[in-house]
Amino acid sequence: MLIDFHTHTTASDGALTPRELLARAAARGVSQLAITDHDTVAGYLAARDAMAAYPALQLVSGVEFSCRWSATTIHVVGLGMDCTHAAMQEGLALLAAARAERGAKIAERLARCGFAGALEGAREQAGDSQLGRPHFSAWMVQQGHVKDHNQAFDKYLGQGKPGDVKAFWPELAQVVQWITAAGGVAVLAHPLKYKYTRMKLRRLVIDFAAAGGTALEVLSGRQTPDQVAQLERLADEFELAYSGGSDFHRDAPYSPDLGVELRRLNSRAAVWQHWQGATEDA
Repeated sequence: MLIDFHTHTTASDGALTPRELLARAAARGVSQLAITDHDTVAGYLAARDAMAAYPALQLVSGVEFSCRWSATTIHVVGLGMDCTHAAMQEGLALLAAARAERGAKIAERLARCGFAGALEGAREQAGDSQLGRPHFSAWMVQQGHVKDHNQAFDKYLGQGKPGDVKAFWPELAQVVQWITAAGGVAVLAHPLKYKYTRMKLRRLVIDFAAAGGTALEVLSGRQTPDQVAQLERLADEFELAYSGGSDFHRDAPYSPDLGVELRRLNSRAAVWQHWQGATEDA
């Protein structure tokens, strides 16, 4: 059985439209799917309107919020929340404003590097999508400032580079509160991606649980069995439910396809159990 509670569409930085993602998930045999675009539910809402064509696929509302913890950027996935709830609307509005402010700051820094017009160019690349660094990268490639996406991030947009702006995200506890107030499940996304020491990762999980977070993404993208087991032990220690997702953005040589096989998870409690058997979208 395949599920996937961490995916992206063109509403943020994914390559597939929401309808294309649905078609891919159905073709892959995914039974439960959450579209978790960065700081927006536009992808989920667009997919929800197309669900009649996929009766065997269950769609769960989702979002991936950016936030701050210990002076670094952390991602928290929200699942099954009421997208119209006042707390969720407040959070989405604040993050939209934060991304707009961040985009302006990135453009200012790129201008100092000799790349004028970055904000207008990135907005054109983004279209109706949530503005992010990949759109600046795409503009830089289009203009011939860099040869490819990797060079854009390696030299200008990646961690510690001039365009790496993180200062505008809300705190971890605030993001968790938005999700839980809207009736959702707050999931700490891809815990190993932050490359923390075991001690610092444990501190993050402690603070996340104390804020009201209730699940840990024990399987995200490509992980070894030992890494999955490590995260399972961490989730068990703090009585957090398991979640899993591909973190799918696009087809690429080393990127996972849609769908997480449940037999890889020895779950005592899992987020997908919230919605198994439900007849309507969350």
